[in-house]
Amino acid sequence: MNKAFKGTGVAIVTPFKSDFKVDEPALTNLVNHLIDGKVDYLVILGTTGESVTLTKDEKVQVTSCVISATKGRVPLVLGIGGNNTADVIQQLTTTDVTGIDAILSVSPSYNKPNQEGIYQHFKAVAEASPLPVILYNVPGRTGSNMTSETTLRLANDFKKFIGIKEASGNIEQCMRIAKNKLKDFLLISGDDNLTVPMMALGAKGVISVVANAFPFETSE
Repeated sequence: MNKAFKGTGVAIVTPFKSDFKVDEPALTNLVNHLIDGKVDYLVILGTTGESVTLTKDEKVQVTSCVISATKGRVPLVLGIGGNNTADVIQQLTTTDVTGIDAILSVSPSYNKPNQEGIYQHFKAVAEASPLPVILYNVPGRTGSNMTSETTLRLANDFKKFIGIKEASGNIEQCMRIAKNKLKDFLLISGDDNLTVPMMALGAKGVISVVANAFPFETSE
């Protein structure tokens, strides 16, 4: 399973029509554009896909459209995260994940939990998720940083966690994860502009934004 998420993943955007409805034909075209561009996997409902402002019905629509357009050609990751642990658990236990290969779950935003709070949140995620989980650390968005110590603790304590999308921008922190992580735990770049240096220190690829426009170039 871990091998499926090496290389170029793409946090796909959610296109809309002028009437503010999801543009399914455009989304289907984007999926084909990305797969033709040799990306390795797709991430549905990441923050680049505007997941924090989509309705529940829109999320179901987007997920269904991407699964249908992908036709099993590449693995799919679904974003399920938030700062309300109970709500995240409910989503994990009630969402139909047929056709999905893994979950991407972002560290809680706004609440600014301490490291033990982050650990307990993700412990609940590990216990509830029906699929492998990729952790997501993006302090510029969430308002708190998940330290390397917390990441490694989670990876060691729960087999459900198969990797982390690291978007802290802190190369030293990424180096500590790369040095001390379990062999199969994936360190994934969450910053397009830091992907090359992160791969030099041990990252196995990127979950990219720019690849929406330039999938082949990013993959190369």
